[in-house]
Amino acid sequence: MKILYLGDIMARPGIDTVAQLLPNIQATHKPDLILAQAENVSDGKSMTLADMHELQALGIDFFTGGNHTPKNSELHDALKDPNMPVIGPANMTDCPGDGWKILPSKQGDVLVVSLLGATVGREIDSSNPLHKIDEILEHNKDRNIVARIVNFHGDFSSEKRIIGYYLDGSVSMVIGDHWHVPTADAMVLPKGTAHMTDVGMCGSLHSSLGVTFDSVVPRWRDGKLTKNELSLDKPWQLNAALVDIDNETGLAHSIEHIQQIIT
Repeated sequence: MKILYLGDIMARPGIDTVAQLLPNIQATHKPDLILAQAENVSDGKSMTLADMHELQALGIDFFTGGNHTPKNSELHDALKDPNMPVIGPANMTDCPGDGWKILPSKQGDVLVVSLLGATVGREIDSSNPLHKIDEILEHNKDRNIVARIVNFHGDFSSEKRIIGYYLDGSVSMVIGDHWHVPTADAMVLPKGTAHMTDVGMCGSLHSSLGVTFDSVVPRWRDGKLTKNELSLDKPWQLNAALVDIDNETGLAHSIEHIQQIIT
């Protein structure tokens, strides 16, 4: 089974980037399932149902979440509905839903989990992610699952590395995000779990995580209260991880970082 995981889709440039580049990636790599980090889809915060449906029409099968996911109340019922392909972090206290769902596929059921790190720009009320993933895996231990996907959304590279090795051999892949900057460490860990500390983003390349430098530099340099302004200008980037999983063992054969640019 091949699974393509798209990094944070950042607002309209991210959606348009996916629309332009995903068809060729699909034709070239032929993924069985496509997942995407969706906490920044709609104007940089959370995701509207309309944008979700647009991305589904482009071929995305499932959406993981982060700290911004619950900010759009329109999405709350979908987060709680086991038949809707979207989740928020399982260990985030005020996020609706369980933070994990079963995604049916032609090869069999796939478990998808979202987790939040201890720090995501500011303190968020959340529980211990290692305790939470242990609980989720135990709950699903008797279910016939062909792949287990864990998304870890956080700031600390140490946390992202630790959970990868903590789950090595127990899940198919652990993909980190939230930085919007891809790391050069995509690898299959010693016991067979594919891992990448941060997969990067889909959206504006020359920006600060999809936000204009003009809107953030005065805040950082001068201490001014400024509002984030989305960067709409090209070049745009697409970042993703492609993981090949053994259907019998549920472990990874390989992981490849994909980056493409639209000028």
